Amino acid sequence: MVILQKLYHMNNSELLKTITTNPAICGGKPCIRGMRIRVSDILDLLANNLSPQEIVKELPDLEILDIQAVLTYVARRFEHPVLVPA
Repeated sequence: MVILQKLYHMNNSELLKTITTNPAICGGKPCIRGMRIRVSDILDLLANNLSPQEIVKELPDLEILDIQAVLTYVARRFEHPVLVPA
């Protein structure tokens, strides 16, 4: 429940701060909090049907909020339109 409360209080710009790029880490590819865990690694795990909870269990340095940050980052990078019912 604490994670959900924290998520509700974080806006997208705060989440996006956890995605970092550094030429010295993973060739400058977007990573999570300066670690050698790339955004693409998380996307691959999600694409292979791992849940966010399973990913965090496999990569204990991550938090559920990191998974949310990855999804927010990718949505922004692709300028994903948000559809609102009329």
